[in-house]
Amino acid sequence: MADLLSIGVSGLRVSQTALSVTGNNITNTDTAGYTRQQVTQVSNASQKLGATYLGSGASITDVRRIYSDFLTTQVRTATALDGDAQTYLTQINQVNSLLADSTTGITAVMANFFAALQTAAASPTDTASRQLLLTQANTLSERFNSIYGQLSDQNGYINQQLSSMTQQVNSLAASVAGYNQAIMNVSAAGGSPNDLLDKRDEAVRELSELIGVTVVQQDGNYNLFIGNGQPLVVGNAASTLNAVPSTEDPARYSLQLSQNSYSTLDVTSSITGGQIGGLLRYREDVLDTTMNELGRLALVVSDQINSQLGQGLDLNAELGAMLFGDINDLTLQQQRSLAQTGNSDTTGNLRVSIEDTSKLSASDYEVTFNSATGYSVRRLSDGKDMGTFDLTDSPAPVIDGFSLQLDAGTVAAGDKFTILPTRYSAGDIKVTMTDANQFALAAPLSATLTTGNVGTGSVTQPTLTTLIDIYDSAAVADMQASLENGMPIKLVYDAASGGAQGYTLYDASGNNIGTGSIVPGQSNKVTVNIAANPPTVPSAYSFEMTLAGSPVAGDSLSIAFNAEGSSDNRNGLAVLALQTSNTVAVNGNSGMSLTTAYSSLIETVGAKTNQAKMDASATEAILTQATTSQQSLSGVNLDEEAANLIKFEQYYTAASQIIKVARSTFDTLINSF
Repeated sequence: MADLLSIGVSGLRVSQTALSVTGNNITNTDTAGYTRQQVTQVSNASQKLGATYLGSGASITDVRRIYSDFLTTQVRTATALDGDAQTYLTQINQVNSLLADSTTGITAVMANFFAALQTAAASPTDTASRQLLLTQANTLSERFNSIYGQLSDQNGYINQQLSSMTQQVNSLAASVAGYNQAIMNVSAAGGSPNDLLDKRDEAVRELSELIGVTVVQQDGNYNLFIGNGQPLVVGNAASTLNAVPSTEDPARYSLQLSQNSYSTLDVTSSITGGQIGGLLRYREDVLDTTMNELGRLALVVSDQINSQLGQGLDLNAELGAMLFGDINDLTLQQQRSLAQTGNSDTTGNLRVSIEDTSKLSASDYEVTFNSATGYSVRRLSDGKDMGTFDLTDSPAPVIDGFSLQLDAGTVAAGDKFTILPTRYSAGDIKVTMTDANQFALAAPLSATLTTGNVGTGSVTQPTLTTLIDIYDSAAVADMQASLENGMPIKLVYDAASGGAQGYTLYDASGNNIGTGSIVPGQSNKVTVNIAANPPTVPSAYSFEMTLAGSPVAGDSLSIAFNAEGSSDNRNGLAVLALQTSNTVAVNGNSGMSLTTAYSSLIETVGAKTNQAKMDASATEAILTQATTSQQSLSGVNLDEEAANLIKFEQYYTAASQIIKVARSTFDTLINSF
């Protein structure tokens, strides 16, 4: 009877353990990372009885996890991809809405500015129209500032998120290292630490939400690697990931991996996957390029409008004043260059002067010095080597529309600088004009046919072809004096002869200052060059006009300074033409208008947003599928567990009956004596 009793007892033990495991599965249905467990039951060794062997019950050999390393790896990989895609989509949606929305974007306010300019050009003496134009200019600059501010805030938000997330990464990495040690300790004692294994897998899964990791199993440990194989966890040792100001641009945080507190490595460029990977990808692909593109547009708007206004006269017969601030203000030049950490002189820096806004790209650049004055420039957007130059070159070489000068300190071979020609310009654009009468809508010169001419000669209004540098106040003053004192000029025709007709130019004192000829009956573009004659005419200048018709000998015309031309709108129309002129660079050449450039930016961000939506939907579906597959194997099925509960309860009851029968049989045997 002892054999029957021991068989029953073994059945009780096995069924009780099975009930406990089933109950544990049920109570952990919603426990994150819990893997369904199952009892492994085997028969006990048979006992020999005569010529046969009789069974001796059953026992539990293991309580195992229902686990697939392949499915777990799939979930981990899909989690990292989805974290990256969803984070990227969340961020880019904000920028897409910001740029494309009529209430927050540039399109509407730029259209309003040029509409106000058209109104002012149509009525150049109307004070209200001029004041409206000044108001719309302020609105345009403020909209640039507003968008830049929000993009800058996003950069700050990314820095904060990177700081927070790296701390979470460090905490989880330390947990994995701790679980590695605990699992090794338990395994060495011959145990099966299912709960510790579950917790370690869940910690790695949570880590994958933050950053892409590669898991390498070695001797029961999880060794975790990020980026291009940089170790995050090896055995029971965890490295530390920190978000710190970048050595290239302190306004942007980079990620540094510290190992054993003495080795530090910048891993920013190699990080992929997870929310951190999504933030870094968004910053590089969208945020930086958008800020650069928007800054380039702000520079072109400021410079092109300022420069054209500088070619005209305002209501006070003064050469035009700047509408927007000087794009090469000293402070602006200095902030476009960032000295990288580790340079020989911590005070050394460069100045970046914008020379030609129509040639600017939307890229950043890296300058590397090979001597105390020689340097090379690399365009970061495509890695193109822009050439080798020297600080002593005069004039300073122009590289993609900008030039470089030493601003302060010294430089040495090996020193590096990050050049950001357009990054901050959308935040820097400001209206500096305060008096709407200073809008230079009139052209500086006017031509008039002499009353009493006999022939049919005609003339178009002259255009000053000598460009006035509006940013050079001394040059503007010299040109103002030269135009006022060098005029009027009288052109007198000679008699036509042999299909040509000569003319003579006279200054205000009646001095002969030049001759020329035209073909009567045709349109003849004529360029007139006026030499400098200090002090009254400190600057030389040129203008052109078209002479047509058939004048006769003695017919004349006068070209004068347009002091009384307040109703003239020729320069206003020239400024208005900038709306559709190709002033924004495409592949180094002027190929886009202001409105087209902004539309192109919207289209680029919009296309990336649509792609991001598709990517996010795809990674979400992949994660759902991977999770479903894993849970179908490792997850707790309440219906199945309920059935198991009933089965093992019956098992337990039946085992009890075996013991009862054994006892009854034993009692009968005892009572028979």
